[in-house]
Amino acid sequence: MTIYQFEGSTPIIGKDSYVASSAEVVGDVVVGKNCYIGSGAKICGDYGKIHIGNRTSVQEKCILHAGPDQVAIIGDNVTIGHGAIVHRPTIHNNVIIGMAAIVNDHAEIKDWCIIAVGSLVTGKKIIEEESLVVGVPAKIVMKISDSNCSLIEFSANLYAELAPRYLTGLKKVNE
Repeated sequence: MTIYQFEGSTPIIGKDSYVASSAEVVGDVVVGKNCYIGSGAKICGDYGKIHIGNRTSVQEKCILHAGPDQVAIIGDNVTIGHGAIVHRPTIHNNVIIGMAAIVNDHAEIKDWCIIAVGSLVTGKKIIEEESLVVGVPAKIVMKISDSNCSLIEFSANLYAELAPRYLTGLKKVNE
């Protein structure tokens, strides 16, 4: 893993969290327990702070950032899909951010939401609890179902279980 101190702020990585060797975690960042940070992810706490809860996955090629004197908050059991861009949001617990989705400045995504693949949640948008959100710009299309809740739990569990597997089972085989 590549962890950088920036202007005196050193990232804190929680117990049993996996950070890929090609991921970068910079500055004022806190990663909770049993998280998965995938290859090529960039979590940059240079201007602002980033706080990531427990059992959260930031998958391959994601970008997380915050503006000057701001705090990006990512809750527990959040899945941030491959290639997503997340800039200074508040994301509550039990949320899926789909692959290649963008969550922009000051957006707030409340508990038990799914942001569909490729969606754009514009700045200052508030997504109410239990919403399925789709499109560019993103719009709430329906309240999520019990099967959607099961999907959110499945996704969080999948990556929470993958983190310790990477910690113990990943071996580099060539230089």
